[in-house]
Amino acid sequence: MKRALIFGVGGQDGGYLAQLLLSKGYEVYGSSRDAQVTTFANLHALGIRDRVRCVSIAANDFRSVLQALARIQPDEIYNLSGQSSVGLSFDQPVETMESISTATLNLLEAIRFIGSPVRLYSAGSGECYGETGGVVCDEATPFRPRSPYAVAKATAYWQVANYREAYSLFACTGILFNHESPHRPERFVTRKITAAASRIADGSKEKLLLGNLSISRDWGWAPDYVEAMWAMLQQPRPDDFVIATGVSHTLEDFVDLAFSELSLKWRDHVSVDPQLFRPTDLTKNAANPGKAHRVLNWRAKHDMRYVVKAMLDAETSRSTFPKLAHRASTLN
Repeated sequence: MKRALIFGVGGQDGGYLAQLLLSKGYEVYGSSRDAQVTTFANLHALGIRDRVRCVSIAANDFRSVLQALARIQPDEIYNLSGQSSVGLSFDQPVETMESISTATLNLLEAIRFIGSPVRLYSAGSGECYGETGGVVCDEATPFRPRSPYAVAKATAYWQVANYREAYSLFACTGILFNHESPHRPERFVTRKITAAASRIADGSKEKLLLGNLSISRDWGWAPDYVEAMWAMLQQPRPDDFVIATGVSHTLEDFVDLAFSELSLKWRDHVSVDPQLFRPTDLTKNAANPGKAHRVLNWRAKHDMRYVVKAMLDAETSRSTFPKLAHRASTLN
C-alpha cells in the first residue's frame, strides 16, 4: 500500500485528490497547521473525513516539515498548500510568498535531508505566464508574473526545477490553469457568480458586483486536474506539465451561462465595480496541454459549460426555493 501526504488537504484540490488516492488504495495523510481545530469541511462533504489521517504540520516551519516526513515516511507528497487567491495576494504579499515559496523550499530541503526516494508534486499556476498578448502557453513559454501570487508560484517552480537538477529529486510541478468546483470558497469569482445567481433565482434582490468582465481564462473541472497530479508521479522520470482544457472563455461568458441556466438575464442583475479591478491583471490566458496528452495520456474530460452547470447544481440542491428545488430534483 502506497502512502501519500497531502499538504493542503482541506482545500478544493486536496479533497478531490484524497478521494482519488483512496480509490486507488493509498493510505492518505493530510496536513493542516492545526489539525485538531480545522473542520476539514470538504473532506466531510466528500464523505472521506474518517479515511484521511489528518496531522498538524506548519509548512513554513522547516523543523515541523522535517519531523513530519521522518514520522510518516510517505511515498508521495502533494504540495497544494499556501495562499491560493490572486486577488488576496495583493493585500497579503508577504504571507503569500512565505506560504507558497518558503513552504516549497522546506519540503524540498527536508526530502533531500532525509534521503528517501519520495516523489513530490508541487502545485504551479498558469498565472506565472503573465500577460502574453494572446500567446498560447506551453512548458517552454517564459514566465512574466503580474501578481504577488504569480511571483510566489514562479519562485516555487524554479525551486523545484533546481532541486530536481542539482540533487536528482523526483520533483514535478503541475502548471495548472483555472480549475473550479462547488468546493471553491466564495472569494473566488466563479463561486461568487454561481452562488449569487442562485440566490437571485431564489428571490434575492441583490446586485452582483464584479470586476473586469472582458478577461479570458481557461476554466476546467477540478476532479479532472487531480488525476493529472497523480499521473505525474507515476512516470519513470520527473517533469513539469501544463494542465488545462486548451479552450479559453471570457468572464462575461461565464456569467452569461450561469444566469441563463437559471432563466435569468445577467445584465439585469450584474454591475461592474471599478474598485474590484486588480492593480495588474491578465487580459487573457490560453494554454496548450499537448505534452500532458502525449506523456500522461491525460485530457480534460469536462469543459467550462459543465463546470458552470455542476456548480449551479450544487447551489440549487441546497435550496428550498420551489423553482430551484425542482431544478435540483430533475438533475439528480
